Amino acid sequence: MPRLRAATRGSPLARLQTELVAELLGPDVTVEPVVVETAGDRQSDVPISQLGRRGVFVKEVQQAVLDGRADIAVHSAKDLQSTPTPGLVIAAVPEREDARDALVGLALDRIPTGGRVATGSVRRRAQLACARPDLTFAELRGNIDTRLEKAANHHAIVVAAAALRRLGRDGRIAQVLAVDIVLPQVAQGALAVECREDDAATIELLATIEHRPSRRAVDAERSFLAALGGGCDLPVGGYATIGGDDAVRLEGMIAALDGRVVLRADAAGADPAAVGAEVADHLLVGAGGAELLEDLRS
Repeated sequence: MPRLRAATRGSPLARLQTELVAELLGPDVTVEPVVVETAGDRQSDVPISQLGRRGVFVKEVQQAVLDGRADIAVHSAKDLQSTPTPGLVIAAVPEREDARDALVGLALDRIPTGGRVATGSVRRRAQLACARPDLTFAELRGNIDTRLEKAANHHAIVVAAAALRRLGRDGRIAQVLAVDIVLPQVAQGALAVECREDDAATIELLATIEHRPSRRAVDAERSFLAALGGGCDLPVGGYATIGGDDAVRLEGMIAALDGRVVLRADAAGADPAAVGAEVADHLLVGAGGAELLEDLRS
């Protein structure tokens, strides 16, 4: 019976996601969690936008695989760096959950004028400010249950729909936000399972839980983000869908922090990486996004 040691963060959602991977692998595979604390976990009082680029929730988990303490790492794919980590490979992207964001509390059209919405994401904040310029915003950090406890202090909080559904908290959803209102974070709702690139047996085993449409969508979104050089500190979003002909369609977004400028572009094609790069080029060159990103980073 194969035995895999799975590096994971210690939050209830992270542990559950590791259990989901174990269930997908089936009863003939034993999965033992190896709980790792990340820099993002240790800095729970720091706004996400101030933690810097992607990787603050994954680097220590990845290191556990690289140094042999674990065989695989289970991540929320949205937390991964947009470029590969030397020595590791994303060996499986299981079927993706709902990628959209959700409001807990009041639906968007029921929040009163000047109402307060809590979110730690500049991407969510900018797009909601564009849809409702009257809104005010507050920071929000913590695991899902901690965030839900804080919902009563605001008119609404914003949480990934996938997280609520996986934890059985979908009854708290007041509204799932359409992607034409709030474009999701790159790879949101997807899991990514990494292992060492030279571990052929584990790569073969993880291939059994790969979901091709989800992988193609995530690859396109990650290619888009890599071309932008963006991360969780920038108001950038991307969402890909897969057509019946296996073609990838991706919509990408760059916004000003206050939501007064929101740039969107889309493209479609057979090659996920090429589609992601094309959308980034449309935004950076054709729509003036390069100047916007330069202002955001200055």
